[in-house]
Amino acid sequence: MNRGTRGRLLLITDAFAPQTNGVVTTLNSVVDRLPTLGIETDVIHPGMFRCVGLPGYREIPLALDLWRLPGMIRAANPDWVHVATEGPLGMAARRYMVKHDVPFTTSLHTKFPEYFNERIGTPLAIGYRFIRWFHRPAARTLCTTASHREELERWGLDDLVVWSRGVDTDRFQPCTERPANARPRLLYVGRVSVEKNIEAFLSLQIDADKVVVGDGPAKEALERQYPDAHWLGFRKGAALVKEYARADAFVFPSRTDTFGLVMLEANACGTPVAAFPVTGPRDVVIPGRNGALNPDLEIAVWRALCVSREACRQYALENGWETITERFVRALEPVRAPGFAPASPDLDNPASWQERTMTGS
Repeated sequence: MNRGTRGRLLLITDAFAPQTNGVVTTLNSVVDRLPTLGIETDVIHPGMFRCVGLPGYREIPLALDLWRLPGMIRAANPDWVHVATEGPLGMAARRYMVKHDVPFTTSLHTKFPEYFNERIGTPLAIGYRFIRWFHRPAARTLCTTASHREELERWGLDDLVVWSRGVDTDRFQPCTERPANARPRLLYVGRVSVEKNIEAFLSLQIDADKVVVGDGPAKEALERQYPDAHWLGFRKGAALVKEYARADAFVFPSRTDTFGLVMLEANACGTPVAAFPVTGPRDVVIPGRNGALNPDLEIAVWRALCVSREACRQYALENGWETITERFVRALEPVRAPGFAPASPDLDNPASWQERTMTGS
């Protein structure tokens, strides 16, 4: 139910559809539910720019013609601005907001310092120096979990708000007639890349069927190294739900994720999670209720296999996207400044601006 128009949000993000990852799922899920709170949303994303693929991850676009961004921001005439990512669009948006003294909020979805440390050996201190620089001007920075906030505070960040993540329990549901597996069916869903630590899953000495759903730069090499695993590639919609629901346990081997939406998706389908006791899993998995945590991933798997599937589903039902969207809205900072009026009518589409101003939108 729409609660009446409250205002317009401008969301600026380097990650958006058709990309497939947890950041995109989070942003799409929130944007889809904002109208029920009376908030209209304009999204500025890479699909609106000329782009080049990120080296090593060609499916991730990097916007190039960033000179167009200031005019797009002003034309949006928003009541709130949220910068969701630290990529080229995010950095250009940050520069504009700071230059014009416009209040904005940011969010932290990915452990970029750990990612670059894994990929190219960049020291964590350098990565977190950049993270502090990027987020310091924000009125508030939304982070994923309480333990993630504690980590960030240790690295010198402040004004942090725990946002968390949700799951669409209407879309992700258990099978009505779930087939019995001859031996445990263990599932991984996500990007197939070095930082996801997938080898910890693939190398488990367990008599089980190991299923990998997803793609990425490490897939070809790992598929050759572990040919006995079932490599299914991307799955979406009903096909993805089916894989979640068929699995006896969902294995989440990452040590660098800030949350891991896929764990909640697995739970919504009745499947318990096995993971390391690190940031992300530590905030999602309640041992014995919806999965198991252990420094020895094999022990975590065996314990997860004993967890009630009904309890997993119930846990997911308590973590819907509606609650997450309300938290997001409470964290927004009003613009409170006439900093969006076009500086040059000839360059900033005055007809569009005048139309928006006259209609009061």
